[in-house]
Amino acid sequence: MPVYKPELAVRRLVHAMGYRVRLHKTGLPNKPDMAFAGRRKVIFVHGCFWLGHEDPECIDGRMPKSNLDYRRPKLDRSKHRDAASCSALAQLGWEVLIVWESELKDTNEVQAKVRRLFDRHL
Repeated sequence: MPVYKPELAVRRLVHAMGYRVRLHKTGLPNKPDMAFAGRRKVIFVHGCFWLGHEDPECIDGRMPKSNLDYRRPKLDRSKHRDAASCSALAQLGWEVLIVWESELKDTNEVQAKVRRLFDRHL
């Protein structure tokens, strides 16, 4: 399975923080990008365009202006599939962290998000 650069950047960051990760764990909804089975935590790295990042400061998350008849349903399906898999993971007792591609501009904040994920206990 090809790995895109934002996912690789988060994987390296998590590894540098001392956490060991299982990649694309089968048997979980939507095969999370990173899974920490012993802790029941997963990380998804989302592309802002493909999953419609709703942060008003993120220009990549905006709906395109052309070819809307094709793109809107495709992007909406991706968002709904992602929301359903996050909900299913939560129902199975897994905690989910989403890291948006645009957040990688501030690696210190991404590290803080990852630390908060691991500091929380369900």
